[in-house]
Amino acid sequence: MMDAAYTAPPELDRLQQRALLVGVVALGLTVAGAFLNREQFFRSYLLAYVYWIGISLGCFAILMIQHLATGAWGIVIRRLLESATRTFPLGLVLFVPIALALFGGHLYIWTDANFVAHDAILQDKAKYLNVPFFLGRTALYFFIWFVIAYFLNKWSRQQDEASDPKEMKRKMQDLSGPSLVLLGGTMTFASIDWVMSLDPHWTSTIFGILFMGGQALSAMAFIITMIVFLANFKPMKEVIAGRHLNDLGKLMLAFVMLWAYFAFSQFLIIWSGNLPEEIPWYLNRLSGAWKLLAGAIILFHFILPFFLLLPRKANRNPRLLVTVALLIIVMRYVDLYWLVGPQVSHEVGGKMNAAFHFSWMDIAAPVGVGGIWLWYFLTQLKKLPLLPINEPQLEGALGEGAGHH
Repeated sequence: MMDAAYTAPPELDRLQQRALLVGVVALGLTVAGAFLNREQFFRSYLLAYVYWIGISLGCFAILMIQHLATGAWGIVIRRLLESATRTFPLGLVLFVPIALALFGGHLYIWTDANFVAHDAILQDKAKYLNVPFFLGRTALYFFIWFVIAYFLNKWSRQQDEASDPKEMKRKMQDLSGPSLVLLGGTMTFASIDWVMSLDPHWTSTIFGILFMGGQALSAMAFIITMIVFLANFKPMKEVIAGRHLNDLGKLMLAFVMLWAYFAFSQFLIIWSGNLPEEIPWYLNRLSGAWKLLAGAIILFHFILPFFLLLPRKANRNPRLLVTVALLIIVMRYVDLYWLVGPQVSHEVGGKMNAAFHFSWMDIAAPVGVGGIWLWYFLTQLKKLPLLPINEPQLEGALGEGAGHH
C-alpha cells in the first residue's frame, strides 16, 4: 500500500523528456564543435564532466553521512541520493572522450612526448603521470564506487520488503563508515588526476579536500532543488514539511562555509608560502578578467548565499531556498571554470597562458552532459518508491508537521 502511495508523480516524465531532448541537442552541438576546435572541445567537455560526476560523488558522500547520522532530513532525500549513485555507469561511459584525449595528446600536456622530452619535472613525474596508469587508476575509482553503491542500493531495496528492516539498516551503517574514508581517498586522487594534472608543475595538498567540499555543496544544492520541485506534487506534497527544508537549508549553509574555508585555506597557504612553483597558479587566476571572475565567485558563491541562508525563516521558505540552491548550482560551474579555464599553452615547459577565453562550447557541453545525466537520474528515481517505505525511522521523520510548510 505504501509502495503505491510513494510512486513518482507523472510530472517527472515530462521533466525527463525535456532533459533528454535538451541534452541530446546540446551534446550534439558540442561534438560538432570538436571538428571546429578540438582542443576547446576537450577542455569544455572535461569541465562539464567533472561538474556532473561531482554531483554524483557528492550525493554518494551525503548518502553515507545520512546512514551514519540518521535524521529526518536524510530519510526524505535518501532515494534521491541513491538514484544519483546509480548514475555511475553513465559516468563511466561519459569518460570515454577524456580517455580518447589522452591518446591524441590533447588536454594534458604530460601525454605529449615532445613536452616530456624537454621538461625535467614531467620526466620525474612520468611514473605517475602516464596514460596506462591514469586509465588504470580511473578504472579502480569507478570499481570501488560501483561496489559500494551496489550494496547500499541493494540493501536499501531489500529493506523495503525485509521482515527485519533494522538488520538492513545496520548493514548500511556498517558499510558507510569505512566506505566514506575510502570515498574520500578515491575522490582526492581523481581530482588530482582529472583536474590538477592539467598543470603538472603545480601541486596543492588541500586540492582534493577543496574539490570534495565543492562536490558536496553541488550535490546538496541539486537535491534541494529536486525536493522542492517534488514538493509541488503528490505524494511528496503531503510529506515535505518546513522542518525538512530547514534542516536541508542549514546543511547547505554548512557546506557553503566549509567550501569557503577550504578555498581560503589553500589560498592563504600558497600565497604566504610564495613559492615559485606554486604562486603562478594564483597569479594567473587573479589577473585580467580572471580577477573579476574570482570576485564574482566570492560574492555569489559565498557572501550572498551565506547571508540569505543565515536567517532561520529563510530555510523554511521553499522559493527562497530553491533560488539560493540554483544560484549555487550556477556558481559551482563558474568556480570550476575558474579552476580549469586558464589554458596550458603548447610551449616547451608547459607555461600557463592566462588570457581569458570563453567559448560557446563552455555552455553547450555542461548543458548537454547535464541533460543526459538528469534524464538517467530521473530514470533511476522512478524505479523505487520516493521514500524508503520500510525504514524504521520513517514514521518519526514524517510525524512532525508533515505536509505543512
